[in-house]
Amino acid sequence: MANKDYYQVLGVKKEASQDEIKKAFRKLALKYHPDANPDKKEEAEKKFKEIGEAYAVLSDPEKRARYDQYGTADTADFGAGFDFRDIFGEGMGDFGSFSDIFESMFSGSTRRTYRRDRARKGDDLRYNLEITLEEAAFGAEKRIEVPVWEDCSACKGTGAESGTGKRTCPDCKGTGQIRITQNTFLGQTISIQTCPRCKGEGQIIENPCKVCQGTGKAKRRKSINVKVLAGVDSGHRLRLAGLGEPGENGGPAGDLFIVIYVKRHPIFKRSGADLYYDHKISLPTAILGGETTVPTLEGKAKMKIPAGTQSETVFRLRGKGTYILGSKNRGDEHVKVTVEIPKRLNTQAKKLVYELAQEMGEDLEKIGEKNFFEKVKNSFTKK
Repeated sequence: MANKDYYQVLGVKKEASQDEIKKAFRKLALKYHPDANPDKKEEAEKKFKEIGEAYAVLSDPEKRARYDQYGTADTADFGAGFDFRDIFGEGMGDFGSFSDIFESMFSGSTRRTYRRDRARKGDDLRYNLEITLEEAAFGAEKRIEVPVWEDCSACKGTGAESGTGKRTCPDCKGTGQIRITQNTFLGQTISIQTCPRCKGEGQIIENPCKVCQGTGKAKRRKSINVKVLAGVDSGHRLRLAGLGEPGENGGPAGDLFIVIYVKRHPIFKRSGADLYYDHKISLPTAILGGETTVPTLEGKAKMKIPAGTQSETVFRLRGKGTYILGSKNRGDEHVKVTVEIPKRLNTQAKKLVYELAQEMGEDLEKIGEKNFFEKVKNSFTKK
């Protein structure tokens, strides 16, 4: 801060009162605290140090008098050994958090109303439910067991051993709060915090229940019926209100979320409400056409194959997919056929294939097994 005017840094006149200096510093400290400037943190830190150093000097009558006499920071040498704890007290570190600065500035100068910790909703729980593709397609009812919390039967929910109870917390005298007073250059600051001993309850349990460890709650397993809607897919969530962890300070229990996972099917693949299936057909069926049987989610179905069907042709069975969630409509089943070529043929079958090749205009010299063709050549030349 060499050659910088402390009064200019705080934006006050040289004859400013202590109240004016304090007011200016409070305003600038909140404006330039690094936590309040995440996008320009380095620049804010530099500015925050400047105003902190200026205030550390001008808020102290003796240091201010010396500064006024020498004129500049470099000759007065007030910056040496500067620490933000000089301003905010012990425990603040280099800057302290933004909330700590605010608390330190205003807790002693304004009257604030505190209350015990608010009621807090309990944490939510998750249950992973695995179902089959058929159950996902048409819906189902599943019975599951989940852990739930209820009042401890041993202590009737009090958290204390039978025959004992709670007593007033000696630290906070039943208020649930404790006051901490601290002296800083801003004057005396008072902060009110939740009593760590009774955690804001105002009462403590001397003899906690051995069954629930003083919580007043016990966990048990409960069977519930879960309705799985037709058309659900992996990742779908069902919410069961109030079946999560118990709340705190009288707050409501959390919720139970059931997350659906659909098992991989051995033959079908799924995309949305549509199903996909690979089916093999024989060479004669592909050439001459015919009828084949394919599986569906509801059993076997017959499917016509036109003559001259090419391998990897896809046929659609309308309405044979899964239900669309929230609708009475269904997707389709897509059947991709693959022509199965026989790997082994007897002599008669091969002769028939050669005859077919000849009928189709194939050059018999360039296909098949040469030795085999020589054997049956005469039969072709006689025709």
